[in-house]
Amino acid sequence: MQPAQPIQPHLSARRRWTVLAVCCLSMFLVGLDTTIVNVGLPAIGRGLGVGTRGLEWTVDAYTLVLASLLISSGALADRFGRRRVFQTGLAVFGAASLVCAVAPSVGVLIAARAVQGIGASMLSPVALAIVVNAMPDPRERAQAIGVWASVFGLSMAAGPVTGGALLADFGWRSVFWINLPVIVAALVLSAVFVPESRAQRARRLDLPGQALLTVVIGVSVGVLIEGPRIGWASLPALGAYVVAAVAAVGFVGVETRRREPLMDPRLFRRPVFSGAVLGAVAVFVALNVTLLLNTLYLQHTRGWTPLAAGVATLPMALGATVCAPLSGRLVGRTGPRLPLLLAGGFITVGGLCLVGLDQHTSVLLLLLAYLLIGIGFGFANAPLTNTAVSGLPPTRAGVAGAITSTARQFGAALGIAIAGGLVAGTTPTGLAHASRPGWVLVAICGLSLFLVAYASRLKEGPKEGPKDGTIRPASPQG
Repeated sequence: MQPAQPIQPHLSARRRWTVLAVCCLSMFLVGLDTTIVNVGLPAIGRGLGVGTRGLEWTVDAYTLVLASLLISSGALADRFGRRRVFQTGLAVFGAASLVCAVAPSVGVLIAARAVQGIGASMLSPVALAIVVNAMPDPRERAQAIGVWASVFGLSMAAGPVTGGALLADFGWRSVFWINLPVIVAALVLSAVFVPESRAQRARRLDLPGQALLTVVIGVSVGVLIEGPRIGWASLPALGAYVVAAVAAVGFVGVETRRREPLMDPRLFRRPVFSGAVLGAVAVFVALNVTLLLNTLYLQHTRGWTPLAAGVATLPMALGATVCAPLSGRLVGRTGPRLPLLLAGGFITVGGLCLVGLDQHTSVLLLLLAYLLIGIGFGFANAPLTNTAVSGLPPTRAGVAGAITSTARQFGAALGIAIAGGLVAGTTPTGLAHASRPGWVLVAICGLSLFLVAYASRLKEGPKEGPKDGTIRPASPQG
């Protein structure tokens, strides 16, 4: 057990925003890797001789491990230091990227992607805890979260276009080599500017809870990926349903009884918090369904090059990049309800634009739909994170960030699995029609944000924390 750490001295405004910039670089790295790999999936499939199902595992091996380990990585950061764990995550991510770049088979690639997920689990929630700790003022923190969210929009812009250009000139392996200079820059800058910090009391690792959570997430998404191949009513599928259900019940039972649970189920009794978590799942389901269906449709059905398919996502990236900081300012001024309503409206309309998708759908309609979904995504992240943090006492801000990060990655894995299942085994000409339920799902995810906006209005319980209004150093474990 680490001794209690003193509260860090107040940082100057320049230092606070410098810390934010360094931490955002890690968010950029995670987002860049997701979007750049997405646009490269068809090329990876051709290079390694794998179909849609293998490509789904290439993406979801990363997101499943990331979703499973986010909170435990936060506990490690509490105990050993946030900056130390953050830098360890960068190093692991970089080493795994190197293995991905030289992978001789899809099995090695999937394994390396899983290790990338281990490294990424030490980045986003730990970096968010550092930002929360550096920004004690609620309004400034809301603006910082908006900037944080906008970085993913920037990575959306950079990933597909950069990936398309790299694929055209250097092949699919280059989409992993590109991570290395970003990692080196982040390591150097974090060593110079990010102060070390720990939780005042380090939380214990919850190994039973971690194991059960991994089973629940892995089996749930795995059966979605393999369901079209093995049959939804086959014995292996039925066994997977039983395993996932038993693990979920066991997880709730174990976590309810532990003094320091990985994820306390009782937190979800707060409508504000549980609504924000479900909203985070919905937004990332919508985003990843959009990204995968866009990649496969434009490259397989329309015959576009990876670069052209990447350029087509620029309206989505532009909408997310412009609207994320605006959303952060709106949250700081008026609260989360208005940004959530805007996010829900734009995502819903964007999904509805493509429910009649066919081989000859107007490019202008495609670009409009991508723009609307990007705008909705940009408006969504800041209010969801802020709502989750506000739904718990200030002393538990870190655990709110960790759970919403887990929800995002679980949503990402679900989105990839669902979208891949819809189009697995289809011909290029049939892909557009097969993807239509995916666009309906995107619209439904948008509508769900209206419910989150309603939940955000509900009266919150009493808040814990120092009477002087300051926020103690938080981490993903709180």
